[in-house]
Amino acid sequence: MRLRSTALAAVAALALGLTAGSPATAATARPGDLVAIAPSAFHPLPGQPTNTKAWKISYRSTTADGAPDVVSGTVIVPQDGRTGPRPLITYAVGTVGMGDSCAPSNNFPTGTATEANLIQQLTLRGWAVVVTDYEGLGTPGVHTYTVGPSAGHAMLDAARAALRLPEAGLPANTPIGIMGYSQGGQASSWAAELQGSYAPELQVKGTATGGVPADLMKVADFNNGSYGSGLIFMAAAGQDAAFPELKLDSYLNPAGKALVGGLREGCVAIDAIAGSFKRISDLTTRDPLAQPDWRARLAQSRLGGTAPAAPVYQYHALGDELIPYTVGRELRSEWCARGADVEFDTVWVGEHVSGVISHSLAAGNWLADRFAGRATHANC
Repeated sequence: MRLRSTALAAVAALALGLTAGSPATAATARPGDLVAIAPSAFHPLPGQPTNTKAWKISYRSTTADGAPDVVSGTVIVPQDGRTGPRPLITYAVGTVGMGDSCAPSNNFPTGTATEANLIQQLTLRGWAVVVTDYEGLGTPGVHTYTVGPSAGHAMLDAARAALRLPEAGLPANTPIGIMGYSQGGQASSWAAELQGSYAPELQVKGTATGGVPADLMKVADFNNGSYGSGLIFMAAAGQDAAFPELKLDSYLNPAGKALVGGLREGCVAIDAIAGSFKRISDLTTRDPLAQPDWRARLAQSRLGGTAPAAPVYQYHALGDELIPYTVGRELRSEWCARGADVEFDTVWVGEHVSGVISHSLAAGNWLADRFAGRATHANC
């Protein structure tokens, strides 16, 4: 089966309410329904065995504005002989880029996906994992990078899709954990906020989220002209993909159009270098982030407005050079003020990238405690 061609057909079929290969009405098509399935493989490093089975899937989800779409991802299940129920982690990766070749599902089989070693820590616990590719990453269209509601929907619907994948053997009452860092921290935090209203049937036991860009305007101000300035232009391209009325290209000068055009097709290793140490004023004829329509759309991705229904473990590096520590602390405060069960952990040594590595064990142990029904230790 050629998943990409099937996904293209599925997108076209959405208006008719058709699933790939079988008819359905618009009323019966649900977020999380599988559109395509293909055997895949999960290798943290090239050729490294993992004693797992994997499937690349495409599934129905919902855009930030509530329209139906199709997202791809990967379901990974340990082959450890376990006969009883096993937990499922719906996992969102940090920034990999905006080009389709960067999608996790395209890189797991070759052992070249970032965070695969961290995901292996979860499968070694006997947990199944589903990893979303996000809207527009690995499927038609431009990746809606940093559009929080879209990413939250994609994570929750990935969990639904994994439960509906017969080969995975996961019952509907499977305990679920939500997990992600950096871009994945935004996605997992949005999934946590949306779950109670968007996917209340999922048995979510907790969310482990770190390095969260909870306020995009503050993150943009922090990175303007610095090492992480390319993230500003990637985020602008992602918002423009979700909301074409923003007309990003109309704000860009020739150098800006050249950079953003490359960012839309590239992966993060090159994009970060190409976009670094640039100011918004270097690449625009006027600042889009100063415009009311842009500010309104960015505000739609601001976290903290809803208390997650399940407990949260949130961690952030004090020396984070990309996502200010104060942004993470503010999210913690807003969740706590709304009555959320939050355990906040400061990463005292290290920076942004090292934070996901140094605290991966703590995040996994916290989720294991939730699956075991142990008491939380909120520190609001």
